[in-house]
Amino acid sequence: MKKYIVIGNPIEHSLSPKLHNYWIKENNIDAVYDKKRIDHSELENIIFEVKEGKISGINVTVPFKKAAIPFLDELSNEANKTQSVNTIYLNNGKIIGHNTDVAGFELAIKYLKYNINNKRIFILGAGGVVPSIIFSLNKMQPSKIILSNRTRDKAENLKELFKNVEIINWGEMPDFDMIINATSLGLKKEDEIKLDISNVGNNKIFYDVIYNPIETNFLKKAKNLGHRVENGKMMFVYQAHQAFTLWHKVMPKIDSETIKLLDQ
Repeated sequence: MKKYIVIGNPIEHSLSPKLHNYWIKENNIDAVYDKKRIDHSELENIIFEVKEGKISGINVTVPFKKAAIPFLDELSNEANKTQSVNTIYLNNGKIIGHNTDVAGFELAIKYLKYNINNKRIFILGAGGVVPSIIFSLNKMQPSKIILSNRTRDKAENLKELFKNVEIINWGEMPDFDMIINATSLGLKKEDEIKLDISNVGNNKIFYDVIYNPIETNFLKKAKNLGHRVENGKMMFVYQAHQAFTLWHKVMPKIDSETIKLLDQ
């Protein structure tokens, strides 16, 4: 039986095992998918288990998407351009790092039927999935991408990868069409992003990369002000779909049953 895992810290919130094991069963694949909370000190050893054949594939979540890179033999184009890895597998004896978050975000935006072209996009956060979102957004040609992070240095580092990004201080509120929470603030029920959104205008899109809980305080607040709100569920589904297809050479179905599975 093949073994697949998702690694991260925290990892309790991850619904990856639920989704992957559902698809594994649907497609009669002899495999199991689990989640494992690890520390930085365990990262190299667990990735090496892919080379040894003990693990057939790893999904990577915060805070290891960049930290995993030194332990890989090769990166896909997306992983290299974003310096972010979320999917690991073995190919011809080499450990490959790939990034399915890029396609995951792009497909999620298409699913929303929202046209990014010429829009002003404001991103909160600079870690984990942010390089993938920027890379994906650039293909959709927004008029501007603005970034704010609690630690400004981390945001400035991203500017080295993506020159077109404008950095502003945490707490500032620029004019935007769509705001994306890509921080981990919201994973806990009590988490609150202390930003004043009372004067941002009307009909904005508030998007949260977090999918569990379904509605973070960030989205609740925006919804109460009459804005359109979307969580990261479809991005999560699409990135998982890409990883599953890559590993098993089988394209699983995304239907209402799949989506319902994640509504906790």
